[in-house]
Amino acid sequence: MPVKSKNIQEIDSAHKAGQVVRKVLDVLGRMVAPGVTTRQLDMEAARICVACGAECLFNGVPGSGETIPFPGNICASIDEEIVHGIPGDRMLREGEIISVDFGARLNGWCGDAARTFLVGNVDEEKARLVKVTRQSLDMAIALIQPGIGWSRIAGTMSEYIRGEGFSVVEEFVGHGIGEKMHESPKLPNFISPALKSRDIELYPGMILAIEPMVNMGGKEVRIQDDGWTAVTIDGKPSAHWEHTVAVTEDGAKVLTA
Repeated sequence: MPVKSKNIQEIDSAHKAGQVVRKVLDVLGRMVAPGVTTRQLDMEAARICVACGAECLFNGVPGSGETIPFPGNICASIDEEIVHGIPGDRMLREGEIISVDFGARLNGWCGDAARTFLVGNVDEEKARLVKVTRQSLDMAIALIQPGIGWSRIAGTMSEYIRGEGFSVVEEFVGHGIGEKMHESPKLPNFISPALKSRDIELYPGMILAIEPMVNMGGKEVRIQDDGWTAVTIDGKPSAHWEHTVAVTEDGAKVLTA
C-alpha cells in the first residue's frame, strides 16, 4: 500500500517533534554513568518532554495478550537487552552499554530515535559493536534518495554488519512514522523474502524511522517474563541506533539529529 506523502509543513512539524527527542537523548547521554538508575533517566526524559510541550510516545503503549501497557517513558536496554527494556531501579555499572530509545509527539506529529551509550570504560569489542551499529545507520541515511529501493539500503547495512562479524536482529524492524508512531512501510535491516518479492521504492515526502539493532553473537531473540524486554538468546550484548528521517528531493533530512 502506498505511503502517504507528507508536505513541507508536515515534515517541519515532524522535525520539531524530532528535536524534542534529540534534546532528551542529548541530556540522557550526559547523565549516563555508573550508579545512575534507569528510572532516573526515565524521569528526566519525561521532565524535558513535558517542558517542551510534548508527550512521551511509549508510556502506555498496549502490550500483546495479557502483557501490561508499557510502563516507562524510555526504553532502557542494557548489554544483552536488545530493545523495550523497562526502566526501573537497576543501576548502571562500569563497562556496560545501554540503548535508550525515546519517542515524542508534538502538535500531533511524532519523532523517534535511539542511541547506545557506553557506561564508563567499555571493552574494545563492545565499543566496536556500538560503532558498527551507528555506522550502519549512517550508511543507510547516506544512501537515501528518491527512486532507490529499500532493498539496496537494507542489503548494504546487513552486508557491512555481517562483514564485521556481528548479526542483524530480524525480529524488529524500522517503520514509517508521522501522525502515528508506527506507519507503513516496515523497513527490515536485512533483505527478507518479502522485500525481495516487493521492494519499497523511496520517494519525497516519506518519513521513516530507521533503526538497526545489532548483536555481538547470534541474531536469535527471546522476550523476558515482563512481556516487553527483548534479549539475545546467547546472552551477548546488543546495540541499537535510530533516527527519524524524511526523504526529500535532495536526499535525506534527519529530523532527530
